[in-house]
Amino acid sequence: MEQAYPFTEIEKKWQAYWLEQGLFEPDIKDTKNKYYCLMMFPYPSAALHVGHGRNYIIGDVVVRYKKMRGFNVLTPMGFDAFGLPAENAAIKGGLHPRTSTLRNIATMKRQLDAWGVCYAWSRQVISCLPEYYKWTQWIFLKLYEKGLAYRKKAFVNWCPSCQTVLANEQVVQGGCERCDTPVTQKDLEQWFFKITDYADRLLQDLAKLEHWPERVKTMQSNWIGKSEGVNINFKIADSDKCLTCFTTRVDTIFGANYMVLAPEHPLINELIKDMPDKAGILSFVKSVRDESRIKRSDENVDKKGIFTGRYVINPVNNRKIPLWIANYVLMEYGTGAVMAVPSHDQRDFEFARKYGLPVTVVIDDPKFPLDAELMKEAYVRDGIMVNSGEFNGLSNRVAMEKIALFMEEKGIGKRSVHFKLRDWLISRQRYWGAPIPMIYCDRCGIVPVPEKDLPVLLPETVEFKPTGESPLKSVGSFADTVCPVCNGKARREFDTMDTFVDSSWYFLRYISPRLDQKAFEKADVDRWLPVDQYIGGVEHAILHLLYSRFITKVLYDLKLIGFDEPFHNLFTQGMIIKDGAKMSKSKGNVVSPDDLIEEYGADTVRLYTLFIGPPEKDAEWSDRGVEGAYRFLRRVWRLAESPAEAKGPVNGQGPESVTPLMRKMHQTIKKVTDDLDGGFHFNTAISAIMELVNEIYAAMSRDDAGDIAPAVKTTVLLLSPFVPHLAEEMWQKLGHSPSILKEPWPAYDRRFILDETVTLPVQVNGKLRLTVTVTPAIGEEELKKTVLADEKIRKWLENKTLQKWIIIPHRLVNLIVK
Repeated sequence: MEQAYPFTEIEKKWQAYWLEQGLFEPDIKDTKNKYYCLMMFPYPSAALHVGHGRNYIIGDVVVRYKKMRGFNVLTPMGFDAFGLPAENAAIKGGLHPRTSTLRNIATMKRQLDAWGVCYAWSRQVISCLPEYYKWTQWIFLKLYEKGLAYRKKAFVNWCPSCQTVLANEQVVQGGCERCDTPVTQKDLEQWFFKITDYADRLLQDLAKLEHWPERVKTMQSNWIGKSEGVNINFKIADSDKCLTCFTTRVDTIFGANYMVLAPEHPLINELIKDMPDKAGILSFVKSVRDESRIKRSDENVDKKGIFTGRYVINPVNNRKIPLWIANYVLMEYGTGAVMAVPSHDQRDFEFARKYGLPVTVVIDDPKFPLDAELMKEAYVRDGIMVNSGEFNGLSNRVAMEKIALFMEEKGIGKRSVHFKLRDWLISRQRYWGAPIPMIYCDRCGIVPVPEKDLPVLLPETVEFKPTGESPLKSVGSFADTVCPVCNGKARREFDTMDTFVDSSWYFLRYISPRLDQKAFEKADVDRWLPVDQYIGGVEHAILHLLYSRFITKVLYDLKLIGFDEPFHNLFTQGMIIKDGAKMSKSKGNVVSPDDLIEEYGADTVRLYTLFIGPPEKDAEWSDRGVEGAYRFLRRVWRLAESPAEAKGPVNGQGPESVTPLMRKMHQTIKKVTDDLDGGFHFNTAISAIMELVNEIYAAMSRDDAGDIAPAVKTTVLLLSPFVPHLAEEMWQKLGHSPSILKEPWPAYDRRFILDETVTLPVQVNGKLRLTVTVTPAIGEEELKKTVLADEKIRKWLENKTLQKWIIIPHRLVNLIVK
């Protein structure tokens, strides 16, 4: 393709210039007018495609705009280099994960540079290098000291393909978030972070995040899942033990006709140890445990259960009710034991009808009394209490409070708050991760690695392909160690940490990335954080963003930092899709930026990426759209071929009379500024600049040369955050010294942003009767004279009294007459 302008030469020239001049390396000690803009760092598991580019290009526009507005901008970049994505890519490529990861990092950096997105590369962090994961291990130790890191045996999510456990948040629709393999359950000793201790704060502090998308806050709120109810103790018949269940519907307690346990409940083995059908019960339990928890929680799932042979006592009426195990009860909700009220819960109703269990109405429909034998579904609306002893006749809402008080007085229950959120499972049976810094000693038990011995280095010579056990177990030089307490023989923890631990604090490390003795310097991070603007995908709403908030709060409580929320503003961009689907190699719809940049230039790719649609929404990639962006830039480039001397009111100092071009120029400055300040409306900002370019060419045909030069100059300034290479070159061709980043952002003159004339509707008693065209600066008395001079208005006023004028400047005129 014939080049209208030499973009290859231009782009390489300015990329080298920005790097040589250190234009994106801020003075970290100078926090006056500071602005910390951060893009979520990528997994270096493969080359970037144009869908990835949206995140980085958006961030680069914000950074360049803020620099021209006079901010001292910090914009670092690094790589989330540990974890399953990088390890799986290495296995697929037949390489060691370290080799594969570092190669991918080099490829990504080349691509980022080619896009013209610039960072403070001197602050780069790579999470798989010891100088970084030493401090990830240190954070683990801090949580352990605070009682927030613990080890227990528990049923955990297991991906048979990745051969590792997954946190609840990493299970999507019953499958592994990485490979979509159906997730099963395993009973394993694992390390957890006690995020549940912070559940209430994580929920309440969402109110502080005024500049986060409501969608993200709602997702986090739902995941934390706060419920207020009552813990009720059901005595196990023929035993001195109790089963505790949590319910939000204590008003239905008199209708509890059986109890259901989750198959994962820890007391099952003890409860059934003497039962004749023990083998059959355990077989049922195993089969249900292997099912997807997402499927089990579906309201429409076929209800399956088995009777344990045991009974519990309903504490409010002392009735003995059977104890079942069922597939529709999950351990992570409440206590894993549910009081089943078939008359008022649809799942319980379906189960009771299937297995012939009794149904007792305890909340009646005040209009149409219920008959338990004839009910076709559970009654779940409010009503009047029946079959409920002393609470009969009350509305169920009033009864809730009274029954809760009754239970507390009798010592059979207590009001409580439960959360759906479960502790963060951080153990991984994979090689490529930060080793967990714990030691096992037969004499001293579980002992933390002393801080002075960090980092616990990940060995390089390992058979790392997944087997279901940690590969580190077979590396004697790693596994065998000495107990730091008694100096006796000991072994290390074999599991590595979830990669989300690495990314839960990286934004702190950028401030002091080369600090040897600390993870970060408190005084410096307190000056620069919270992050002013964080940019990334909404897919991280629960995982990364929730974990980062948790770790920040822990560090705040330890007085290691002076803020308890990490990100002030959050912007989540939509995906760029191709052929109606998310870009992926398996679908064959990946669009590589490399070929596009070679054919059209980086600025064309940037422009189209930003113009494709509202950045917060998903958008379909179009190759024809790329060509349209290229044609526009060729048109802009021609404006610098024979520039007139740049004079005129770029920053609001102008003549009293204003031409259409000057008016358009100032209107465009306002529009682009508002779009960048008010919500990242890049597509409409670019559209406004396109209109200005059209007006410049129209002015050329009018031979309006006096205004063309300042309009071209303004166009280049406005375009510079979007297409920086072209803007830098044109700025120089217009006779200015580089860099355009050092120039102030153009300002508009309010006198010039109003249209030359405005058309106003004129109403009589609220009904439209005509319109008048006037100048925006017209005074009220002159406007009234203009309206009254119209023959149509005079007709409507005949034989009537004009009682009142209602004038809304620049919008309408209304005459009230009688």
